[in-house]
Amino acid sequence: MIRDRVRCAWAGSAPEYVAYHDDEWGRPLHGVVPLFERLSLEAFQSGLSWLVILRKRAAFRAAFAGFDPAAVAAFGPDDVARLLGDAGIVRNRAKIEATRHNAGRVIELDRPLDELLWSFAPAAHVRPATLADVPATSPESVAMAKELKRRGFRFVGPTTCYALMQAAGLVDDHVADCWRATPAV
Repeated sequence: MIRDRVRCAWAGSAPEYVAYHDDEWGRPLHGVVPLFERLSLEAFQSGLSWLVILRKRAAFRAAFAGFDPAAVAAFGPDDVARLLGDAGIVRNRAKIEATRHNAGRVIELDRPLDELLWSFAPAAHVRPATLADVPATSPESVAMAKELKRRGFRFVGPTTCYALMQAAGLVDDHVADCWRATPAV
C-alpha cells in the first residue's frame, strides 16, 4: 500500500479501505467460494457501512465455514443460534438465514456461481470520471438481481448486485484519475 497514490475518494478514510481498494476492489474475481463470500458480505452490508463488514470479515469467514456453500447450506438451527450470538459478525437473523438459504441455491445451480455471475458482465463499461458519476445500479445489475431472485436467492437487489459487480471486477468503477483505473475500453 503506497500512501501518496491518487485513489477513488471513498478509499482514503481508513486503512482498511485503502488496503481493500488497492488490493481487491475492482480486480476480476473468480471461483464459487470467493464469489459466494462477496455475494454474502454485500448482503450483510445492506444498510451498513462497508467498513463495518471489512473489519468483521475474518470473523465472518470463521463463522461461515470459509463461505464453503456446502458447509453453509448444511447449517441448522443450532448454527443460526450460534451466529446470532457471535459479536464478531453482523447479527441479523434475516441476513444469516439468507446466507444459509443462498448457499443451498448455489449448490443447486445448473452451472457454477462464478459462471452465472460473470455472464452479466457488460461487454463495455464507461469508467466514471468522478465519484458522482458512479451509478448505484446498471441494467446488468438489474438483470442479475432478477435472475438470482428467479433462482430463489435472497438479499440480492440491483444495488447489492451492482456493488458485487464492482467488488468482483465485473465492472471497473475506479475513477479516471485513480492509480488502479485500467485503460479505457
